[in-house]
Amino acid sequence: MSNYRKLSEQEIDILKENGCSAESWANIEVVQNFTPNYITSTRFSGQIRLGTLEKEFQLAGGLTKHACIHRAIIHNCVIGNDVVIENIQNYIANYTIGNDCFIQNVDVMLVQGVSTFGNGVKVSVLNETGGREVHIHNKLSAHFAYIYSLYRHRPLLIENMYAMVDRYCSKYASNMGSVGDNCVIVNVGYIEDVNIGAHSKIMGAMKLKNGTINSNEHAPVKVGRNVIVEDFIISSDSRVESGAILKRCFVGQACTLKQNYSASDSLFFSNCQGMNGEACALFAGPFTVTHHKSTLLISGMFSFMNAGSGSNQSNHMYKLGPIHQGIV
Repeated sequence: MSNYRKLSEQEIDILKENGCSAESWANIEVVQNFTPNYITSTRFSGQIRLGTLEKEFQLAGGLTKHACIHRAIIHNCVIGNDVVIENIQNYIANYTIGNDCFIQNVDVMLVQGVSTFGNGVKVSVLNETGGREVHIHNKLSAHFAYIYSLYRHRPLLIENMYAMVDRYCSKYASNMGSVGDNCVIVNVGYIEDVNIGAHSKIMGAMKLKNGTINSNEHAPVKVGRNVIVEDFIISSDSRVESGAILKRCFVGQACTLKQNYSASDSLFFSNCQGMNGEACALFAGPFTVTHHKSTLLISGMFSFMNAGSGSNQSNHMYKLGPIHQGIV
């Protein structure tokens, strides 16, 4: 897709006949074998690049849908080959969308200014009131987070570790978001400042804001119905589904958070599971599991643990308030 050209007069006429309009047709570039037949009822603005629309998608129930752009407002986007972009209620702005993506019934997708997409978000883990914050990023490991949160008596070490994170976040910052190849984004509400890795499936989610989904072909990520996630990073092969609510959280590889699980200021490393319950300022090392509605994990560090029903670390009896922590 490196060779682009301007639209021909004939292609512009076809787009107009299909109910399309543009702030400036001169700002639209297309690949050499572009055909405009499957672009209808769409408004373009800003700098636009478009690929081919030749593929047919096989849908559940035996339906077939041809690649198309239909009923959308698209601003300042690069769109790959063979995509479906349909029924965008508001608009898509400042995104690079990969090949073979299926985006349908989405309220809005946008990037607002320069974003680091969840990298550098400060998570107040272990102490709710702060003091052991971990700045999350795509490369975060349990080892790095352990040292970063518990070795505050080594200020030079912490300063250098933060400098490493800050340099990484600066390199990652961009005013353009990305959607990788073969993504499915269907029946989703609000998406702002989110990078979406290849082969992601986002279906029925309510809100995604300021984050990165590190999905790939061999370990895809699924974000499901009624999910709300803000200031987050989700690693490969993880699932966040069925009403989970996350705020300022890192989700490691092969994790499952679902069934109305809620978490804030927490780190979940590889192979964790959270269902029904609640977490706050939690450092969940590998294989931390909780399945019960009556379970609250707060200001603690765990690994290889299955929290039983009624495991309640409520701080209501602490005379000093939420200044406490524990390690299991």
